[in-house]
Amino acid sequence: MMKKLRTFIKKLSLTQQLITIVVFTFTFFLLFFFGTLTLNIDSFVDKQMYALIHPAQQNVIYNYIRDMNDGDLYGANDPNIIHIIMTEDGRIISNNINAVSKDLQEQIEIQMEAVELTKPVDGKYKDKSLYTITNIPSKKATIATLISKNYQNQFKTMLLNSVINMMIIMIGVVFILLLAWVSYIIHPLNQIRDYIEKIKRNEDATLYVNRGDEIGELANVLVEMNEEIRHQEKVKEEMIQNISHDLKTPIATIKSYGESIKDGVYPYGTLEESVDVIIEHADRLEKKVFNLLMLNRMDYITKENVEMHELELRDITEQVIVSTRQIRPEIDIRVEGEESTFQGDDEPWRVVIENLLENALRYAKTEIVIEVNNDYLSVYNDGSNIKPERIEQLFKAYEKGEGGQFGLGLSIVNKVVTNYGYKVSVENYDEGVKFKIEK
Repeated sequence: MMKKLRTFIKKLSLTQQLITIVVFTFTFFLLFFFGTLTLNIDSFVDKQMYALIHPAQQNVIYNYIRDMNDGDLYGANDPNIIHIIMTEDGRIISNNINAVSKDLQEQIEIQMEAVELTKPVDGKYKDKSLYTITNIPSKKATIATLISKNYQNQFKTMLLNSVINMMIIMIGVVFILLLAWVSYIIHPLNQIRDYIEKIKRNEDATLYVNRGDEIGELANVLVEMNEEIRHQEKVKEEMIQNISHDLKTPIATIKSYGESIKDGVYPYGTLEESVDVIIEHADRLEKKVFNLLMLNRMDYITKENVEMHELELRDITEQVIVSTRQIRPEIDIRVEGEESTFQGDDEPWRVVIENLLENALRYAKTEIVIEVNNDYLSVYNDGSNIKPERIEQLFKAYEKGEGGQFGLGLSIVNKVVTNYGYKVSVENYDEGVKFKIEK
C-alpha cells in the first residue's frame, strides 16, 4: 500500500504534490480541531451560561432584599433568564415559571426546600438545562435562576458558526498564500527547465532568476556551468585541432623518412642521422599519446581504488631532473629538503614532477628551485608572473598557456594530487612563480 502511494506521489508534478500536502494537512487539522472542539464546547458553553446566570441572580437578590415590587424586582427582564423565588411560607415568585417544564420545577423546588445552602450551588438537569440555587438568609427565602435551553442552543450554534467562519476565512487566506508561494517556486523552476531543454537542443538560451534563495543559487550555478561547458568545448575543439596538427607532423615525418630510407635516400645526410630524426618524432608522438592516456586514466581513478603506499619523492625528483636537464642545460636546478615521504604510487608522482619541471623549464630565466619535505613539494622558477585571471584556469584540461604544448600537463598534475588527497596551487612572486603541492 505504501509503495503504491509513494509511486503515485512521484508521478505528480511539484504543484500537485504541494497542493496535495496542503489539502491533507488542512483536512487533518480541521478534523482534529473540530473533534477537540466538539468535546470541549459543551463545557465552554456551560461556563459562559453560568457567567450570565450568577450576576443576574445577584441583581434580583439585591432588589428582593430592598423589597422592590414585582415590576422592578427583575430589572431589565431577560426572557431567557428565569428566576424562581421560594418565600419563607412556601410561596413561589417568578418572572416566567411557565417556561420551565414541570419535571424541572419539581426538581428545583425539592432542592430549594431540602438543602440549607451556605453558598450558591450550580445544577444541571438531565436535559442539560442549567440553574443556580442560592439562599437569601435575611428574607429566609431561596432563589433559583435558570437559563432557557433554547438560548443555550442558540449560543452554542452561534459560537460554532463564528469559529467555523473564522476557520474558513483563515484557511482560505492561508491556502491562497500557499498557492501564491507555490507559483512563486514553480515559475523559476519552469524557467530553469526551459533553459536546460534549450541547452540540450544546442540552442541559444538565457536564464535570469532574480532570487537570493536556493533556487536562485541553482539558476546561477546552471548558467555558470553552461558557460564553463561552452568554454571547455571551445578549448577542446581548439585542442583537438592542435593535437591533430601536432600528431600529423611527426607521423608525416616518420612516414616520409621511412619511405626515403627504403628507397635508399637519406633525407638528413646519413642513415644514422635520418633514423635519429625518426626516433625523435616517435618520442614526441609517444609523449603526446602518453599524456592523453594519463589524463583519461586519471579521470576514472578514485580514492577508493587508487594504490596508496609511502614513497620517497626526493629520489623520484632527482631521477626526473637527470632525464630532463638536457632540455635547457643552462638553467640551474636545485633540490632542497631532506625528508620527503608522500602517499601514492611511483609512476603517477613521476608524471607530476616531470610536468611541473618541464613547465618550469619552459619559462625559467636562470634557475629552478625544488623544495621537497614530508607531504610538501614546491617548484619555483624565476620566469615571468602568471596573469591573475589565468591562475584559476591553469589546472583545467585543454587550457594551454603561453608556450605550452597541449594544455594537459597541469591538468594531469591536478588530477593525480587530488586523487591522492593533496591539493595543488600556484603563487606569483616578485620575480618568478611557485607551484605548491601539500596536504
